[in-house]
Amino acid sequence: MATKKELHLYCKNFVRERLERIQANIQDIRISLASETKSSAGDKHETGRAMLHLEREKLGQQLTEAEKINLLLSKVPINNNKECIALGSFVKTSKANYYIAISAGEFKKHEQVVYCISAGTPIGKLLLGKSVGDIVTYNGECIKILEII
Repeated sequence: MATKKELHLYCKNFVRERLERIQANIQDIRISLASETKSSAGDKHETGRAMLHLEREKLGQQLTEAEKINLLLSKVPINNNKECIALGSFVKTSKANYYIAISAGEFKKHEQVVYCISAGTPIGKLLLGKSVGDIVTYNGECIKILEII
């Protein structure tokens, strides 16, 4: 069975890998811009440089967003055994298991799947503040909260 520590570590690795990937792409663009030499093509050269600058701006925005997610994750409590669902809760329901932290996809361990979701997702919003035994309706399906870890 998955533990909250494992789920939190999975989310940390997810964010770390994303940050590393974005930073590597930014570095590749810096190298490309530095190695571009003025060609006789003129306009073609300028268009290529402009495209690289646009891509670098887009990656900069992605980097900012990933850093915000990393900051949010650093504030997620690992040892919060609360009566109701909050940020950092590992929730078992009649439909699926959820870790309320950041949107990081599926965590799989043996046969168990836990969806790492943000509190801002539709299902996350429904679950927040609920307790064991409560029922929420999502996409026309009734989901019972079985356990909060």
